Amino acid sequence: MNPVINFVELENRVISATYRNLMIGAKVFLVDKTSGQQLSDPVTVINSKVPQGSLRIRLPDAVTAGAYYLKALNGHGDYAAKSVEFYIS
Repeated sequence: MNPVINFVELENRVISATYRNLMIGAKVFLVDKTSGQQLSDPVTVINSKVPQGSLRIRLPDAVTAGAYYLKALNGHGDYAAKSVEFYIS
């Protein structure tokens, strides 16, 4: 059971993504690819009892242009999955 998070699209500062094999309590973070820094906002928590689904993450104005990716941590805080790189302009 390998967790997966897939970036789908970015439109109007809203990220759409899908996930598979992420359980309740898993957290999805936005990470700045250049610095490797995990942003403190936005953080999305998986609340669904079903281990697959979709996410819509609204970006705050503080998120600047650059290369990013999504990183998922399981309910214990361990690395679970990472999306492909995408760009915010």
